[in-house]
Amino acid sequence: MKSATLDAPTGMGTTQSTRKLNCWEHKKCGRQPQGPKVRELGLCPASVETSLDDVHDGTNAGRACWVVSGTLCKGETQGTFAQKYKNCELCDFYQMVRREEGPGFVYSIMLLGRMKKK
Repeated sequence: MKSATLDAPTGMGTTQSTRKLNCWEHKKCGRQPQGPKVRELGLCPASVETSLDDVHDGTNAGRACWVVSGTLCKGETQGTFAQKYKNCELCDFYQMVRREEGPGFVYSIMLLGRMKKK
């Protein structure tokens, strides 16, 4: 599989000249701010979860969506982390992030703690 990076200027959610794909870019759900599906499906909570900005080099929780309640999976809104995590572990995006981050992968317990401090 080709690396899932985009050439992008440094800006929101990026710390280098090449950034990694966020979940909404990979899944093409259209629920990011100003996305084409926001009116129909609502704004994705991962796209606006600022406490996880820059985790795994993503924008907001765009590369940690599995810890955010209310994200979509197969077109359906998911519940809390505890309710959805087993499904998220099987997700192609989650698995891609795990591979790309390798030993730098931030585990869910750390991400949840970071969100709680917000």
